[in-house]
Amino acid sequence: MTTILFFKPYGVLSQFTREAGHQSLADFGPFPGDVYPAGRLDADTEGLLLLTNDNRLKHRLADPRFFHPKKYLVQVERVPDAEALRRLREGVMIDGERTRPAEAVLLAQEPDLPPRPVPIRFRRNVPTAWIALTITEGRNRQVRKMTASAGHPTLRLVRVQIGDLALGGLKPGEMRTLGVAEVNTLCGNPRKPPAPAAPAKVRHNQAGGTGG
Repeated sequence: MTTILFFKPYGVLSQFTREAGHQSLADFGPFPGDVYPAGRLDADTEGLLLLTNDNRLKHRLADPRFFHPKKYLVQVERVPDAEALRRLREGVMIDGERTRPAEAVLLAQEPDLPPRPVPIRFRRNVPTAWIALTITEGRNRQVRKMTASAGHPTLRLVRVQIGDLALGGLKPGEMRTLGVAEVNTLCGNPRKPPAPAAPAKVRHNQAGGTGG
């Protein structure tokens, strides 16, 4: 069995089939011929993508009983206040259903991420901020819908961790093969659902928008 951790760049489809205007996984690699994405990231979302031929792992990652935490770094418009962070932590209504409890932390400074090839759109008089958001679901464009519901549209979105697996020092387009112990950790016993995070003091980010 082979499982690969790949840093998916911005604008790349989470599939091997090319479509007009987008690169796909076929433009990177080479990957073993029998691995496929376990889950997906939208073309405009960057970061950690797993590719595997291990059906057991695919099932574990897709089954909501296992509550695999997925951590994202999210650049949003304006600085979220305590109420917006509380809503993200306790759950917001998207597509007629409330999201599970999440972890949401306002970062004191911009995270150390590679520049994005396409500049971030931002308004000169509207500040931006970064949130570390950890969810245990995988609904369609969930993070973007959550932050929009809380009043803070997403500008840049990077998945940096699934369970105990993190991007580490990988750069966009780079990959590494996971060891047996790492895969077994993902295939472990079901996790308990996370409890709502305790309120935290809001720390303001004074920096304005960046080109990402």
